[in-house]
Amino acid sequence: MRMLLDQDVYAVTARFLAQAGHDIVLAAELGLSRADDETVLQAAQDQRRLFVTRDRDFGHLVFVRRLGVGVIYLRIQPSTMAYVHAELARVLERYSEEALHEAFVAVNGKGHRIRRIARKME
Repeated sequence: MRMLLDQDVYAVTARFLAQAGHDIVLAAELGLSRADDETVLQAAQDQRRLFVTRDRDFGHLVFVRRLGVGVIYLRIQPSTMAYVHAELARVLERYSEEALHEAFVAVNGKGHRIRRIARKME
């Protein structure tokens, strides 16, 4: 799957995703490490990538402001990393990339919640 990783995603998570065969790009590689949330989310949308973050503020942008593409929100800390990575792997196996582009997925070490994103009327 194609993913854009926010600057707050742990390097070990980036390696985990890359080793699993996913096409990942870091926000910093695009010069977006200091960009505002809307700009980073727009970059993910422009590149048709899932957006992976540890920042829960993206829920507001997706559901209230109706911005962006699919978001995977990782509720992760160093102490829960192995559990969250295992659940993230299950999410990526269970759902198609297309389905994830239409969803906001919150992943923690005990499971995940997936919520479909309502699109803006054009």
